[in-house]
Amino acid sequence: MATHHHPDLCVIGGGSGGLSVAAAAAQLGASVVLIEKGKMGGDCLNYGCVPSKALIAAAKHAAMPKKSGAFGVTLGEAEVNHRQVSAHVQSVIDAIAPNDSVERFTGMGIKVIEAEGRFMGHNTVIAGDYEIRARRFVISTGSSPMVPPVPGLDKVPFFTNETIFQFNRKIGHLIVVGGGPIGMELAQAHRRLGADVTVIEMFEPLGKDDPEATAIVLDQVKRDGVSILGGFKVAGVSGRAGNIRVKVEGPDGEDEVRGTHLLIAAGRTANIGSLDLEKADIAFDRGGIKVNAGMKTSNSRVYAIGDVARGLQFTHVANYHAGLVIRNALFRLPVKENRDIIPWVTYTDPELAHVGLDEETARKRRRQIRVLRWPYAENDRAQAERKTNGFIKVFTNKKGKILGATIVGENAGEIIQLWALALSQGLNIKAMTGFVSPYPTLSEISKRVAVTYYASSISNPWVQRIIRFLRFFG
Repeated sequence: MATHHHPDLCVIGGGSGGLSVAAAAAQLGASVVLIEKGKMGGDCLNYGCVPSKALIAAAKHAAMPKKSGAFGVTLGEAEVNHRQVSAHVQSVIDAIAPNDSVERFTGMGIKVIEAEGRFMGHNTVIAGDYEIRARRFVISTGSSPMVPPVPGLDKVPFFTNETIFQFNRKIGHLIVVGGGPIGMELAQAHRRLGADVTVIEMFEPLGKDDPEATAIVLDQVKRDGVSILGGFKVAGVSGRAGNIRVKVEGPDGEDEVRGTHLLIAAGRTANIGSLDLEKADIAFDRGGIKVNAGMKTSNSRVYAIGDVARGLQFTHVANYHAGLVIRNALFRLPVKENRDIIPWVTYTDPELAHVGLDEETARKRRRQIRVLRWPYAENDRAQAERKTNGFIKVFTNKKGKILGATIVGENAGEIIQLWALALSQGLNIKAMTGFVSPYPTLSEISKRVAVTYYASSISNPWVQRIIRFLRFFG
């Protein structure tokens, strides 16, 4: 006999978005059932954002000796203990894990069911020995690494982001299939930790970002020693552990890349296979679950958020979706997803960050835009830190309304937050000139680029006339 539950909200998936929904709903007094068949915290905590940033941090320390000479400091050659690097990564996961644990959410009054959830009808989900009939359901099952249909790939060992962080030995030559953010971040990190690295990308590496900004990132990654093959298709894979051969097809014909290990970072696929969505009349396709602007599926009782909802695949997007669902599901407030305010960051060195419209989209949507620029080299803190390689680029309409911003350089992911706030509040560029920025900080570039909007006013004849007129009054 199944145990029946009739909560206000049933959340399927204990990743970042699902946990945010469950916690907020419980704190507001709603009854909540949370279903998770795997690890609490989902991909972000266990296989994605957290371990990757921990690995990148270790890689930055490994690269320090090579850069210290410019400061008059001589350090010995970096010695990398790969077991200790792996232990560092795991310790970071372990430190954060209690925040996402079953015990914490049970303590909030949430019923946590550690089993696979699947729909049995329009308003019924089965999970283990439980049958849940909730007022509303939220699907937050995330995504998994996509394994492309490459001939021979099923016969050779390879990593994905779900397995590479558990590997605790030195890698001789890592071949990375996929030149997007994940592939490029891990390529640079492993190169700095001592591996030879080759990245193979069918299209343009980091092709979804501003080409001018990505050129700076890719130049640094190459100077770190990573070989990047852009415009190369993977035609086949063969070999065995320690001797991997990847056949590629490029502009000049076929070639072969040899390495010791293989990482597949060629995109992600939504986790929907075991949900039996058809039984709940929930529409979906290969990209994931179809939702409207309020994150509702074709079944009005069911929402889908995060990676599974065919949108931008970032942890902070799932959390943003969670807020929308809470407002609509519990309070019936109208909500609408606005992707124009979503920032994202690629955590290479230098970092690459963006929010709002990019330059091409801004030009398509608006007849006239202003493009404002300021280089890191004109920032005193950047000079002191020898981090002068980068720039900020901001787009406004002709009246000064901020449309978007791109930053490439040191701490770009931190600096972009001011522009994310500006976009979310619909601010004019004037607002970015009125705050006082402490000196010397990298964040001064935000104020300096905003001031350039008014540079053309200096040569305005009317401005010159006013200045000359006011001279008569002393």
